Amino acid sequence: MRSMVVLLMITGIAPMEMAMAQARGGGRGRGPGVVQNMTLITTAWPDGGMIPARYTQEGAEISPMIQWSSPPAGTVSFVLTFVDADTVVNNSTDGLLHWMVWNIPATATSIAQARPDGFELPDGMRQISVSGSRYRGPGAPAAGPLHHYIFELYALDTAIDVKVSPQGPQQPNPNVQAIRTQIMQAMAGHIRAKAAYVGLFHRSQ
Repeated sequence: MRSMVVLLMITGIAPMEMAMAQARGGGRGRGPGVVQNMTLITTAWPDGGMIPARYTQEGAEISPMIQWSSPPAGTVSFVLTFVDADTVVNNSTDGLLHWMVWNIPATATSIAQARPDGFELPDGMRQISVSGSRYRGPGAPAAGPLHHYIFELYALDTAIDVKVSPQGPQQPNPNVQAIRTQIMQAMAGHIRAKAAYVGLFHRSQ
């Protein structure tokens, strides 16, 4: 419950706001148009608590195990995001993207700890972050306040089959922000349930 209160107090992600607004109004999805609540947890830290160093840039920077339950009937896929809500991108309202995982099948109930590097993994899930093809751990500077890092999970009534491809031979890295926007736009009107989980962090020195 604390995570949802914190989430409402923080400036959201612009494409995400659009997706959520359309979902609340029924959107284009096949479902009833009501966004239900799911349960999202990690045993790595308590909801609203401090993120241990091993999951951050001060430590091994491994991704935590994520588990969820209570998706609605008709769920086709999931999308997971992990965002620093206190760092915006390019003077926008977009929080810094530390992880985005999509093409998660409806049968999945978790993402294992320490996901390997790679835009597309053998299990079919895809991932990006501002670090490229891997989870990016929290790294807020010690000189400033604690940052809010928010996991959000979305149950969709459609598949999001966006692929990661280079911009060209001279720019081998993908445009992460463009891919993020493409995924969020594809989600609009198809969100049937959501969940959030918050962690706090800044460097010790």
